[in-house]
Amino acid sequence: MSVGTKPSPTPIALITGGSRGLGRATALALADRGMDVILTWRTGRDEANAVVTAIRAKGRLAVALQLDVGKAGTFEAFATEVRDALKQTWSRERFDSLVNNAGIGGYSPFIETSEASFDELVAVHFKGTFFLTQKLLPLMADGGRIVNMSSGLARYAYPGLSTYSAVKGAVEVLTRVLAVELGPRRIAVNVVAPGGIDTDFGGGVMRDPTLQKTVAAETPLGRVGQPDDVAGVIAMLLAPETGWVTGQRIEVTGGYRL
Repeated sequence: MSVGTKPSPTPIALITGGSRGLGRATALALADRGMDVILTWRTGRDEANAVVTAIRAKGRLAVALQLDVGKAGTFEAFATEVRDALKQTWSRERFDSLVNNAGIGGYSPFIETSEASFDELVAVHFKGTFFLTQKLLPLMADGGRIVNMSSGLARYAYPGLSTYSAVKGAVEVLTRVLAVELGPRRIAVNVVAPGGIDTDFGGGVMRDPTLQKTVAAETPLGRVGQPDDVAGVIAMLLAPETGWVTGQRIEVTGGYRL
């Protein structure tokens, strides 16, 4: 560092659904790479606090805030909470990266899908991503990053997942449009599409040994994914070296059904 110059402030990432699963793994991966974290939780306060404690043990700062991404009417108040957290914990007005990770599973045959279940998946995965990003953009630093979460199911098809797959496809299209619209602010926007990951998502369906064996047989790398497989890709997209990557879909499936 040259004499008289100030060190760059520690980058801050905001991760929705950061109390467990992919969000937890991502929060810890970012802390390992020198980033501070604001993470959100919906019902798992104790889990979220445990992640905060783990991040602080790594020498980084972290704050956990409650948020239901399916309730867009709460986003303005949440943005105020983020603003207050930035001021109180970091004495700053902006954070650097947003990871729209929070989500829910949803399975039903197309012919049996109710309007209520359809609306819930749209609210959480698409409307939530759309309007939360909109509300938080004034708090994001220019030159920042956004990573949206899609799914391999936006490419390959499974019966019973018509709504889930469709809303993830919508997130992928939104990502490309945001990459264009936010280009003047030098905000890179990308989407990560995991395949089957060994977490408790969707009731822990991917922890079933029979399903794991089936998925592994169709995966060139020969296994189901682990949370760290996805977290590492997200961390890569938030790293300084990938600032010229935007509007891209990065699939993290081990090559499933190529």
